[in-house]
Amino acid sequence: MAATTMATAAGAVLLLYYALSRRASSIAEEEDSTVGGDYSESKSRSAKKRKWPIGDLAFGINYLIRRQELAEARKKKRKKHYSLEQAISLFEIFCFGVCPRLVSEALKKMKGKISEIASSHVSSRVLQVFMWFHRTCVKHCSQEERNAVFVELRPNFIAMSTNTYAVHLVTKMLDNAPKEQLAEFISSLHGHVASLLRHMVGSLVIEHVYNLGNATQKQALLVELYSPELQLFKDMVTVKETRLVDIISKLKLQKSSVIRHMTSVLQPILEKGILDHSIVHRAILEYLTIADKTSAADIIQQLSGLDLVRMIHTNDGSRLGILCVKHGSAKERKKIIKGMKSHVQKIAHDKFGSMVLVCIFSVVDDTKLVSKIIIRELESNLKELILQQSGQRLILQLLHPNSTRYLTPNDITSLGLSIPSLSNKATPSPYLLLCTLFISELNDGEAVEEEKKDEGDGVDTSILLNEGGKKDSLKRRQELLVNSGLAEKLIDACCEMAGDLLRSKTGKDVIYEVVTGGADGILHPTLDEKLNMLYEAIASLASEAKVDEQKEEHLLEQFHSSRTLRKLVLDCPEFASTLWEKALKGKIADWVKGHSSKVVKAFLETSNSTVKELAKKELQPFVKNGDLSVE
Repeated sequence: MAATTMATAAGAVLLLYYALSRRASSIAEEEDSTVGGDYSESKSRSAKKRKWPIGDLAFGINYLIRRQELAEARKKKRKKHYSLEQAISLFEIFCFGVCPRLVSEALKKMKGKISEIASSHVSSRVLQVFMWFHRTCVKHCSQEERNAVFVELRPNFIAMSTNTYAVHLVTKMLDNAPKEQLAEFISSLHGHVASLLRHMVGSLVIEHVYNLGNATQKQALLVELYSPELQLFKDMVTVKETRLVDIISKLKLQKSSVIRHMTSVLQPILEKGILDHSIVHRAILEYLTIADKTSAADIIQQLSGLDLVRMIHTNDGSRLGILCVKHGSAKERKKIIKGMKSHVQKIAHDKFGSMVLVCIFSVVDDTKLVSKIIIRELESNLKELILQQSGQRLILQLLHPNSTRYLTPNDITSLGLSIPSLSNKATPSPYLLLCTLFISELNDGEAVEEEKKDEGDGVDTSILLNEGGKKDSLKRRQELLVNSGLAEKLIDACCEMAGDLLRSKTGKDVIYEVVTGGADGILHPTLDEKLNMLYEAIASLASEAKVDEQKEEHLLEQFHSSRTLRKLVLDCPEFASTLWEKALKGKIADWVKGHSSKVVKAFLETSNSTVKELAKKELQPFVKNGDLSVE
């Protein structure tokens, strides 16, 4: 309080000084402007006028100090820890200059009252600063002192987890806790996971612990949501099975009882909108594997809309989004797409969120709505999108749908998921399909160099998307890609960024698919003229002279671009003809060594017979001399 009073007094002095100085200055100006008066007399009079009334100044300072003291006294009566809060506020200003001895003394004085102090919105911050804040955590507080605080707070973990201010201390404590303390904290949550997840503040702690824990600890938190038996009996939690269906079979639980319990747990969470947490996403996903038709449809109806946008940033949340799109009605799909409005760019650049958009492109028949909301937003930032790994999935899905060349096994598994009670027909396991796909690829030939793997055509897995839209897949792609105008803008972007895309590890896939016209020749013949412009743009870059010192590697010599050009020469006869005429005809001697030799040799295997014969004649001398190996 003394520090506050002194600060108030100093402020009062400054205010009075400013006011009196202004007043003295105005009087002096009036005297100086007096007409016909003697200058020396006016100067002496103004000097006398500027003398400060010391009595008034002292009275003003005493009055302000007294008024501040009375206010402080009233606050002290109203607030239990007001003096401590004032000291903490002052401490925060100098927190980086505090010494370890003072920290230890402060913690000793707080002993026995830490949980109470942590519940205050001001005083809780001092514990964070003392023990886990920035550089101070290592510099000013020992591990023994942190352990002592942990032991004291242990009986109050549940209460603190639901306190708006204490929760910050709990999360910071867990971030720096050893494995033993983390395990002990998770053990203390047993029987309270469901109730904490229904609490706005408590759910933050459960999610934080869920993300910090290992696979076993995550499962221990999750299984409490499955059954009242698992919530009551701790020994039953230690099962190795991770899927709910397997747990029910292993422990011989009643399926109807599990459904009732999970409904009672999840329904309040859905009603309160606590949908941002990955543990909730996982629980809902497991629930849908055993839910009956009515319950599953009810979950999809509740999630359809803006709530789903908040969930698709996690792996399980993305899978929930895919299930809602695949099994939702036309009305529910419309709500999902409209809920994405103004969020499409963010979703497209997200690793998991982009898979929901991929599913929408593959399933939703209302292509006008998809073009109006999703395609239009993607067009606004197309250049950045095709260079970003997650964003380019959407373009590649339209150009070459469901290809294992561009989708990971996890992506294909996600797209192949379905809700058993809502499935129209039995479908094979996505894992079994993946094994079949990879075995068939291995039978085609041995896997050797990375470039040879890239050359192999991806296997089409459209069988996984067995449910959803009724419209023909090719017609849907035509409407979304060509009729919407996206393809034309995509080709323009490729012309402008041809060099960057060919040299990029991710962008090369997009320009390859565009140059070849996409699967099923979707860009032909509508955009043949535009594609010829793209061929010319690439050939123009490849025809640039070879310079010893240049900022970027030549297109024919750079690792990614040389391999992409090789594939294009093999797979696109029109492009092979343009590249030969514009860039390589008569200039082979410069490119028979290094990465560029791969492009040159590809002309001997191209399907364009005319170009093949021309290249054969020009390359024959280099083959005979041993400068170019054709093996």
